[in-house]
Amino acid sequence: MEDYNDITLLEKLTEARLKLFAEIGQVIIGQREIIDQILISLLSQGHCLLIGVPGLAKTLMIKTLAQALDLQFKRIQFTPDLMPSDITGTEVIEEDKMTGARAFKFFKGPIFGNIILADEINRTPPKTQAALLEAMQEHRVTAAGESYLLEEPFFVLATQNPIEQEGTYPLPEAQLDRFMFSLKVAYPSYEEELEIVKSTTADIESTLKVVISRAEIRSFQHLVRRVPVAQNVIEFAVKLVTASRPIDTGAPDFIRKWVEWGAGPRASQYLILGAKTNAILDGRPTPSIDDVVKMAKPVLRHRIIPNFNAEAEGIDTDLITQKLLDALTS
Repeated sequence: MEDYNDITLLEKLTEARLKLFAEIGQVIIGQREIIDQILISLLSQGHCLLIGVPGLAKTLMIKTLAQALDLQFKRIQFTPDLMPSDITGTEVIEEDKMTGARAFKFFKGPIFGNIILADEINRTPPKTQAALLEAMQEHRVTAAGESYLLEEPFFVLATQNPIEQEGTYPLPEAQLDRFMFSLKVAYPSYEEELEIVKSTTADIESTLKVVISRAEIRSFQHLVRRVPVAQNVIEFAVKLVTASRPIDTGAPDFIRKWVEWGAGPRASQYLILGAKTNAILDGRPTPSIDDVVKMAKPVLRHRIIPNFNAEAEGIDTDLITQKLLDALTS
């Protein structure tokens, strides 16, 4: 980060973040923390799982963010009859009008965008879920033996409804692990809801300006990778993750009591990537342990699997994570 160009880029990013919030604020009331975490995930080249009841403007939030970032937005509504080809694309026989020759032509599916909203991802069978998750991991689609690269930046936001479980296909833990963050979208405050009702029931239409270009996003993503991290910060992230595993000799007693499976190495990687991004968004050239602490719940929420004891006592992953943080920082 001592490079002059990196310092200039850092200053540009902190300024762009303020402009982004000002622009999005014309349409979205509140949800500042969620938008911040989505931005951290995007710049870290991760993906997000958003969990919240219907009507909390999850779709509008993502669409608005795409507009302000000059990214192509695609929405896929997941349903029980959705097929993998409905996501990735399909081959169609096309006839050449000049020669009459027939050949297969690949028509790209909605996965070929920059920001993909996978709406209610748990409403479609595992085979179709896997088609999306493969694209998330590989950033490419394979059809009839041909590989098609997805355009960068490529960012998936999947939503789940936590209250309606009938007719759903929950994502397996191995697939959940592909998401950098699991974010809980909460109800707005009383004051925020007042503003929401006022703005959405009046004849007001906001025109958003592009705040960050596609090329700038790619530059910021590369900048994140160049951010230096102190050894003690990396050690803290790894200790936090390994302490979440009941089989680890250093795991606290409450982990053995409440946890079936702990987080894997990908959690450590995302804790550090998230900490790096959070630091530079704040205008700091390197992250501290506090940045890792801030990333802990969204990174570990879907990676620590509570056991029957925890469920019987009403203990959730956020509480387990908080107790782990308290144990490591006290």
